[in-house]
Amino acid sequence: MPSTPPPPPPLIDLRNVTRHYDGGLGTGGVPALQDAGLSVAAGEAVAILGPSGSGKSTLLNLIAGLDRPDEGSVTVDGVRVDRLGEAAAARYRRAKIGMVFQFFHLLDDLTVAENVVLPAQLAGMARAEARRRAAELLENLGVDRHSGTYPGRLSGGERQRVAVARALMNRPPVLLADEPTGALDSASGEDVSRLLRELHADGQTVLVVTHDLALARSCTTRTVRLADGRVLDDNARMETVR
Repeated sequence: MPSTPPPPPPLIDLRNVTRHYDGGLGTGGVPALQDAGLSVAAGEAVAILGPSGSGKSTLLNLIAGLDRPDEGSVTVDGVRVDRLGEAAAARYRRAKIGMVFQFFHLLDDLTVAENVVLPAQLAGMARAEARRRAAELLENLGVDRHSGTYPGRLSGGERQRVAVARALMNRPPVLLADEPTGALDSASGEDVSRLLRELHADGQTVLVVTHDLALARSCTTRTVRLADGRVLDDNARMETVR
């Protein structure tokens, strides 16, 4: 009988990760993460839950290459992120990571289309191709009518959709969302939650950091709980995200 091929390696793989603040390892600093591990397969939608100070944002920063662990390894899509220098980490983020934040971080002096095109320009994509990609994303996310508008004229939900379009501009394998509904009203929050469900259904790997258990249940199929920098539990749910 033919042998079963081995499973593909995880898209995201953190092993024995420790990150200290207040001086770092060996100085008595506070551990933001302590001997943490996380493995995420391509196409998963995972919620990172925990109270303030539990290490959620530190975990996302390590995956994004914005921070480095004091111990352990961080591998994303075959890249040892913890070994990257500053310039290489910036290139890695442009190619591998899309980031969505609580407060959008759109540039108010650029139009919606200009905000979305910006990551492609930084990555060296041809201008015509970047414009086509931006137009496609804005149409798919339902905000194409605002392409020439400045972000300050949009609702919170619309701005978050623009932020998602910008995050997806370079077709990153990983989308990181840090409290993506935290600054939105309930209707706009549900709109963004639905969008994350749709992205996951299309095969996008999504990690959502949130305090909101309802958001986690609505747009992910797995929850990882942190407390005091440690992984308390890691549970896949059987129900399908709709």
